[in-house]
Amino acid sequence: CSILSHTMMSAAKDYVYQIARIQCESLQQQIEKAFKIITDETIEEYRDKVVAVYAQGQDTPLPGRLIESLPALKVIGCNSVGYEHIDVQTAARLGIRVGHTPFVLDNATADIAMTLLLGSARRIVEGDKIARDPLTLTYPGYTFLGEEVSESTIGIIGMGRIGTKIAKRALGFDMKVLYHNRKQKTAEEERVVCATYVPVLNELLQQCDFVVLVAPSTKETYRMIGREQFKAMKKTGIFINVSRGALVDHDALVDALKNGEIAHAGLDVTDPEPLPRDHPLLTMANVTFTPHSGTDTYSTTMKMLDVTITNLIAGVKGEPLLYEVPETRNPC
Repeated sequence: CSILSHTMMSAAKDYVYQIARIQCESLQQQIEKAFKIITDETIEEYRDKVVAVYAQGQDTPLPGRLIESLPALKVIGCNSVGYEHIDVQTAARLGIRVGHTPFVLDNATADIAMTLLLGSARRIVEGDKIARDPLTLTYPGYTFLGEEVSESTIGIIGMGRIGTKIAKRALGFDMKVLYHNRKQKTAEEERVVCATYVPVLNELLQQCDFVVLVAPSTKETYRMIGREQFKAMKKTGIFINVSRGALVDHDALVDALKNGEIAHAGLDVTDPEPLPRDHPLLTMANVTFTPHSGTDTYSTTMKMLDVTITNLIAGVKGEPLLYEVPETRNPC
C-alpha cells in the first residue's frame, strides 16, 4: 500500500491525535492528507472523537494516563521499531492496539552501523578537520594511523534482523563474525553470514576488534554495557552503538575512552538525546557521533510513514495491523 492511496482508504478523515509535528514538511503533509490531525492546541475540543494516536518515536512519550484520557481510542501508530516510550500494558488492558515499523528500516540502520565503524576505524572526522585546517601545510602520514577493518573480527550484540544485515556487510570486508544473543541462531542462519555464537558476552568482547551493539531496549538490556564490559574489550577496540543509548553506561564509556581501555566509540544514540552540551563525550576526538539518524534516508523514512499510516487506518477499521507489537496482539 502506498502513501498516495491512503487518502482514498480513509476518506472519512478520522481524528488522529499527533503528539508532535513531523519536522519534514513533505512528510507532515502526507499524514495530513490521510487524517484530520488533532494537536495539543485542539485536543480538549476533540478528545472524545480521537480514534487514533500518531507517535513519531521515542521523543514523543505516550504514558498510560494519556491513553486512558482518550475514550474513543482504537489504535496507536508508532513510527519506529522501538516502542518503549509507549505504555503498551495500559493499551493492551484497554483493548487498544499498537503498531510499529519493523523490517523497513533494517538496511538503513545496518548502513549507519558500518558507516560509524569505518569512520571510527579510519578516523574520518579527525582527518577531515586536518585536511580543512588552514594551518595544515603537510599531511601527518605515519603519525595519523587508524585501525584495519578488512580481515578483523566484529562482535555483534543482538543478532536480530539488523544484526544479521550488519553481519552480511561485514563479510564484504572479510571480517570474522562473532555474535552474542539471547538465543543461538539455527545452524543455517549462522551459515548464511558465517557467524559464530559466543554465549558469554565478556568472552565475545575479549576477542573483537569491533563491537556493535544492536540489541533491543528492554529492562534486561538496560545498561548492559558498563565498566566491566569496556574493561573486557581490547585496548584497540572500537565500540559502536546503533540501538538505544539506555543500554550503555555513559560515565563508564567516558572513563574507558579517557583511560585507554578502548580506542574509539561511534554513537548514533545516547542517553539522553541530545547529550547535555557540556558532556565530556562531546569534547573527545576519539568519539564519532551521528544524531540518531540511522533510519534517516528519504526512502526509509517514507516507508516507515507508509507503514504507520497503514497501521492506523487498519486499526480504526478493526482490521489486522500490518505490524502490531506482541503485547497488544496477544494481550493474554
